[in-house]
Amino acid sequence: MTRHRAVDHTIVSILAVLLAVPAWTVSPSVPELPPPGNPGMSRPDQEKLGLETANEVYKQMPVLPDSSPETHYVKQLGAKLVRQIPPENSWPYQFHVVQQKEINAFALPGGPIFVNLGTITAAANEAQLAGVMSHEMSHVYMQHTAKSMPRQNIQSVLGALGGMLGGAAGTIARMGVAGTGVFLMRYSRADEAQADAVGAVIMYKAGYNPMELANFFELLNKQGGTPPQFLSDHPNPGNRTEAIQKEIRNWPAREYLADNRAFENAKNQSARLHAYTAKEIADGAKQGLWAQQNVKTGAMPPEPQARLTNLGFDEVKPGPRLTEISRMGLNISYPSNWTTAASPRSFTIAPKAGVSNNAIAYGVIVSSIEQAGASSLDQAAQDLIRNLENSNPGLTHTGELRHERVGGRDTLAADLIGKSPLEEGGKPLPEHDWLVLTQGSGGRLVYLVFIAPEKDFARLRPTYQKMLDSLQLE
Repeated sequence: MTRHRAVDHTIVSILAVLLAVPAWTVSPSVPELPPPGNPGMSRPDQEKLGLETANEVYKQMPVLPDSSPETHYVKQLGAKLVRQIPPENSWPYQFHVVQQKEINAFALPGGPIFVNLGTITAAANEAQLAGVMSHEMSHVYMQHTAKSMPRQNIQSVLGALGGMLGGAAGTIARMGVAGTGVFLMRYSRADEAQADAVGAVIMYKAGYNPMELANFFELLNKQGGTPPQFLSDHPNPGNRTEAIQKEIRNWPAREYLADNRAFENAKNQSARLHAYTAKEIADGAKQGLWAQQNVKTGAMPPEPQARLTNLGFDEVKPGPRLTEISRMGLNISYPSNWTTAASPRSFTIAPKAGVSNNAIAYGVIVSSIEQAGASSLDQAAQDLIRNLENSNPGLTHTGELRHERVGGRDTLAADLIGKSPLEEGGKPLPEHDWLVLTQGSGGRLVYLVFIAPEKDFARLRPTYQKMLDSLQLE
């Protein structure tokens, strides 16, 4: 019994010593990335969504080519950060530099990351830039966009950004999903806080002091003005600083990486480049300037134009029976042997044979936009036609705007001629696009574009007229 009591006394003594040791002296553990979770959208669909959205970024913003020194440096820094993510949970990250003055960065599902020139020049050191990039990478890692999208909207968004439409229809599709890109890049306050925490882990593992991310937030706050997206959901950067301090307080101490010549060179080179303001970029996008520039500089390869060959009219001929679709506050009848593809603000009605990977040769686009800045239906129609012509070289408006009555509503109609994705003899056929614009409820504009090669348009016109006559708006 005496021996057992001695053992018990020893155990109690050891426990007393352990309990007397402050918690902060216990050996801290190396931080690990949390499990990313399982959203409703598959990995392939997230990657597809991100790539298709990135294609739209190239049409809306000036992006430096991969061969530029600034992009080369950002890609090298990005590769260092990517190595900190377990391969089984990583993504095909891409890193690009936007030639924009304002400080910002954004991530798209599946891996594309865009960093503004202004962010590179504003960073006081490489760790701050690495922090911004790690934060954006964390949105991809945690799949925040996929988690925030309702399951029923996933396929519609993919359809909107799937690149199935070319020519005039392509521009209409992009206008129809203009709000989608904003949605993809907007995160909740909880998402932003989680991206800070996960980004801090990536920074630490890569050898950077996570507090430099908080320092960058403080720097931006002192500058004032409109905050960038990754800061706008947190009006008080001090909260982020405290959160990061709390996150890393028990992490093992380590020697962090110092600045290097590569960062200084990239920062100096970025400062010497012309950086466009947000207004200049918006104005250039309206003129189709950036799509042309990005192709010319090699930032984006020329978009392949899908071509349909050996397509006879019998393969797209509308059947005698009609069916209906109700969407976006409207109802319209269409041939029952044709199919529909929907997106949040537009949908397509077309024969299967008349649609290729990124083009439509036969069919109808129905879309809706908010009436912004236009004082009348005539002005809205002129603005829409001008946008179509600027975005599609070779597309021209023929004749005059025509006032018509459809379902008791005033409408405007116009004819445009462009290049069809249907080829004969290796050359695109002329395409006839019949644009019809009318006023919907709540100030929105509804427009339809009836599409066919010029040689077949007259044969489809009666069917198109029946569809238009059936149109009913709420």
